Amino acid sequence: MRGEILGAERRRRWSDEEKLAIVRSVGVGGATVTQIAQRYDVTRQQIYRWRYELTRH
Repeated sequence: MRGEILGAERRRRWSDEEKLAIVRSVGVGGATVTQIAQRYDVTRQQIYRWRYELTRH
């Protein structure tokens, strides 16, 4: 069974616009990074990384 993938693929690609929307949603209505990460099924570290990357450009 060559090439068979076991389990669900978790890697996704997010556009810069999607990343920005996710990062901007932190704090809206008191939402925490943890809550936003859970909502979008990403890690908190990923949100912090996106915030860092988006502010550098």
